[in-house]
Amino acid sequence: MKNPLMESEKERWDSDRSTSDSSRMPLRSLQTASPDVILQDLRLRIHRRLIDTLDLSKLSNLEMERVRVEIRRILEDMVMAEAIPLSRADRDRLVMEVQHEVFGLGPLETLMKDPEISDILVNSSSQIYVERYGKLEKTDVRFRDDAHLMQIIERIVTRVGRRVDESSPMVDARLADGSRVNAIIPPLALDGPVLSIRRFGAERLTINDLIQFNSIPPQMAEVAAACVKSRLNMIVSGGTGAGKTTLLNCLSNYIPENERIVTIEDSAELKLQQEHVVRLETRPPNIEGQGAVTARDLVRNALRMRPDRIVVGEVRGGEALDMMQAMNTGHDGSISTIHANSGRDALSRLETMMLMAGINLPEKALREQAASAIDVIVQLTRLSDGSRKVVEFSEVTGMEGSTITTQTIFKFEQRGVENGKVIGEFVATGVMPSFMDRLERYGFKIPNSHFLPVTIGAKRRSL
Repeated sequence: MKNPLMESEKERWDSDRSTSDSSRMPLRSLQTASPDVILQDLRLRIHRRLIDTLDLSKLSNLEMERVRVEIRRILEDMVMAEAIPLSRADRDRLVMEVQHEVFGLGPLETLMKDPEISDILVNSSSQIYVERYGKLEKTDVRFRDDAHLMQIIERIVTRVGRRVDESSPMVDARLADGSRVNAIIPPLALDGPVLSIRRFGAERLTINDLIQFNSIPPQMAEVAAACVKSRLNMIVSGGTGAGKTTLLNCLSNYIPENERIVTIEDSAELKLQQEHVVRLETRPPNIEGQGAVTARDLVRNALRMRPDRIVVGEVRGGEALDMMQAMNTGHDGSISTIHANSGRDALSRLETMMLMAGINLPEKALREQAASAIDVIVQLTRLSDGSRKVVEFSEVTGMEGSTITTQTIFKFEQRGVENGKVIGEFVATGVMPSFMDRLERYGFKIPNSHFLPVTIGAKRRSL
C-alpha cells in the first residue's frame, strides 16, 4: 500500500534527477571531489529529499527510527545511481549527520556528546571554539553557511517558546538537557549569527566531587554545608564560567527535604534534587513588547507562595532589593549567585542593583539591608590554568559607620605557576566566625581546629 507521506520511487527519483538546484555538484566534479565535499553534498541533498518526502514538522523523536530507515534508503539510491564510492563507515556517518540535521543541532551534535566540553562558542558559521577543562580550543566543525546556522538557532529558541529575528536579535534559551543558550544575530552581530552554549554534565556534581577536584577543601565544604542546613543566607559570587551554578546546585543538596523551595531563574538550569521544589522562569516581552515577566515580579510573587527558601539563580537587577527584604523578613536560608570579582565587589554590585529598583532610599539604608540580610559570601574564580576554586569564604558581620564589614574565614593563596599549573593552597585565616553559635543551635559542632591559621585541605573526607 502506498504511503501517503511518500512519493513513489520512480516519481521521487525522476524529480531529483530533474531538479535545477544550483547547489548540487555536477557528477564529474563530485567523482573527483574530496571525501568531505562528497559527504557534504550528499548530506544536503538527502536532507532536501527527506523534506520533500516526509512532513518533518509532524515528526517527533519517537519516529526517529522511521526517519533513519528513510535516510538510509535515499542514500543507497543516490550511491547506486551515481556510482559514488562510499565505505560502510561513511554511510553510517552520513545517516547519523542527516539525523542530527532533522532532530538535533546539526554539526554541533558531536560536540554536545563530548562529556569533556563545557562550552560551545560559535563565532560564525566557519569558526567554532569549545572549552575543555577551562581552556579554549578551535574545532574543525563547520556549518554550511549563515543560513544553516540560523536554522539551528531558530530550532533551539522555538522549542522553548522564544523567538529571534531582526526586531528581537538577542535571545536566551535552554536545551532539553538544561544547557544554557545565548544567540545574537545581525544587525547586532556584524559577522553573522553568534551562538553560545553553556553545557551542564549529565551527571550532577556533588560537594565531594568538588573536594576531589581540589576546588574546595573539606573543612570549608563542611562549614558551607552546615551554613545551608542552619538557614544562613548565602551569596555565591564569581566571574563568568567560574562555577557559580555548579556550586549552588551542590549546596542545595543540604536543604532539608521537608522544606518548600521556590527557584527563580532567567533560563532554568538549577537541578535541585528535593521533591518539594517550585521552579519559576522569567519571560521576555512578546513581539508587541508586552507580557514580560521579570525576576523582580517572580520574587514578589514567590513571597506569596509560602516558601521556606527562595533560590535566585542569578541576581541581575532590581530584584536584589526584594531579595534582601525577603531575607530580612523570615525567609532565611535563601541562596543566590552574582557576577563579581570578589566578596567586597559583590556587596558593591548588590547595592547598585538595589538602586535599580527605583526606590529612593539613602545609600546607608541599602547597605544596612544587605548587611543584615547576607550572612556568608562564597567567592569563586577560574584560574589561569582553567581550574575553578573557591578563593574566599567570608562572613558579613554588620556595619561600621556607613561601611559593611566582613571577615575572611578561608581563602586560597596562590604561590605561582609551574608548567602552566597554578600552585597554591587553601588556608584558614584564624578568624572564628560569629555564626558558630547559630550552627550549634542547629546541632552542628564544627571543630575549632578548622579555623586555625594553617594550610587546610590535606585530609580528605566525604560530607
